[in-house]
Amino acid sequence: MATPKRRVAVTLPAGPFVKHTIDRLRWAEDNGYTDGWFADASAPDSLTMIAGTAQYTSKLRIGIAVTPVYSRTPAVLAATVNTIGQLMPGRFVMGVGSSSQTIMDGWHGIPLEKPVTRVKETVIMMRSMLKGEKSDFSLTTLRSQGYRQAPMENPPPIYIAALQPKMIEMAAEIGDGVIFNLWPKSALKKMIEHVHIGAKRAGRNGKDVEVVNRSMILVTNDKKEARNKFRAAFAPYYATPVYNNFLAWAGFDGAAGTIKEGWATKDRNKTSGALTDELIDQIAIIGDEDECRERMKSDCDDGIHTHIVAPLAGASPEEVQRTFQAFTPDRFNIG
Repeated sequence: MATPKRRVAVTLPAGPFVKHTIDRLRWAEDNGYTDGWFADASAPDSLTMIAGTAQYTSKLRIGIAVTPVYSRTPAVLAATVNTIGQLMPGRFVMGVGSSSQTIMDGWHGIPLEKPVTRVKETVIMMRSMLKGEKSDFSLTTLRSQGYRQAPMENPPPIYIAALQPKMIEMAAEIGDGVIFNLWPKSALKKMIEHVHIGAKRAGRNGKDVEVVNRSMILVTNDKKEARNKFRAAFAPYYATPVYNNFLAWAGFDGAAGTIKEGWATKDRNKTSGALTDELIDQIAIIGDEDECRERMKSDCDDGIHTHIVAPLAGASPEEVQRTFQAFTPDRFNIG
């Protein structure tokens, strides 16, 4: 395998209306972006939208980061991937992950149990189904007998979202790529080390495993306001057990503990206040064009291959566009 090239993606969907996503896809392709990566949480459904918008691009690689494995069965996922793979052959990347307690337990009423095992078994079953093999699985968290679909000659790759060591190592061992999200800069080195550990188990070089990252970013002259936007959007994320535990593992156990306490007592100021300016600057990319480009290049040098440019929630349309424009290839050489 060759070392993955560096890539820059726009984040999708572009809001609640499909038309706006089509417009962003067209703009990204016209302006030299290589990728567009969807998030997958609520409406509009991203996998459906990828299929529905496939006709509007011809060059962009389209990925999803990520679809939760608990809310769709392996057979449903395999059938969906088969469809999208046919609509955009060689241009689709399927990303899966465990999601969080808020989305699984809260939204779907599905317990988030044995996440590493559940993600691994889902990928194993999907791969078999995409080959057209008849299902015969009785695994720890999943089972399926007798399902078969038409085989794909070149099925789309499957990437796995991961935060902490066990999931990162499994993702690099079992997946075709790894997806990161919301990590402090100081933790990236040890996260990449676990990518190499997992890849070695599969007989691969860790440098050959593509690492995709959703970069929370805003090109702005008002860092204070941008940091407040980050606090408003992501303090609740770090209150969930998945991200709270990750923040502690990443070396910020004090902040993680304060967020947990603030959330339990419904003290919004305590929860958001734990995300100090210094910690936010570790996680998000905030600043003018030159500052944001320099940070992105630094993250690439530390192991990130593909950056999903995800402007901070609450940003104005003008700020969003300024952020995307900062990373078009005529303005930014990612190397």
